[in-house]
Amino acid sequence: MIINYESAIKACQQCLVDCQNCLAEMAGKESKNQCPYCCMQCVDACLICIKFMVADSPFVKKYARLCAEICEWCAEQCEQHDDAHCQKCAASCRACAQECRMHMA
Repeated sequence: MIINYESAIKACQQCLVDCQNCLAEMAGKESKNQCPYCCMQCVDACLICIKFMVADSPFVKKYARLCAEICEWCAEQCEQHDDAHCQKCAASCRACAQECRMHMA
């Protein structure tokens, strides 16, 4: 059975872009938490999750669970900053985590 991953792939793509932007904006700035470190990991998690969804891998559920967990962690970190790019990143991370959770079960 082929599952439709289109909305999850789009959410992962948007999260990847917004995390990459947050990472670039935070370069050289001091952070009192895990941002931008979390963004680096979130970019990688989203990219891998996209690849596994496109391939309709039997491991999608495991990768979607991990991606959701990493996205939630990144959202928690970025939400602590008032910068617009951090807030946008956090929102994208939350949306991605929600989409990925739909493919975990």
